[in-house]
Amino acid sequence: MTGFLFELSFWLAAPVWLLMIFAPSWPLTSRIASSPLTVVPVLLVWLTLAVPVAPELWSAVSSPDVDVFRELTATANGAGAVWAQIIAWDLLIGQWMFLQARRIGVPPLLMGPLLVLTILLSPIGLPVFLVVREVARRRTRAESLAGHHR
Repeated sequence: MTGFLFELSFWLAAPVWLLMIFAPSWPLTSRIASSPLTVVPVLLVWLTLAVPVAPELWSAVSSPDVDVFRELTATANGAGAVWAQIIAWDLLIGQWMFLQARRIGVPPLLMGPLLVLTILLSPIGLPVFLVVREVARRRTRAESLAGHHR
């Protein structure tokens, strides 16, 4: 059952990722990406996995220690709970990136691969996006200034 829940956490998030990557211009995509409720199903999986290891989980987060954390993630429920938490967090980061990109005009052809990178390795995808966002903002400011000087 734990293995099923482990996989389910990703599959619950996948439809939102697929919309943001493959249907970024569809009006419903922005509405869905604007809702933090997209992570609720994943968090329900997290809850199901976390409850049986609640004391171990509390020990791992209340007094962070690598050995205690290693012990937690050595259990199926502990690893599954951490995975579901990562999936939920990455989805929220991806949604924020998607909405920011739409707001400032980052092309979907650039955002698609960036979102895939974020699914796989959000600690790389997010900083890359922050650089892209800053470049887009500076470009927009420069274009705005050039427009005022004409």
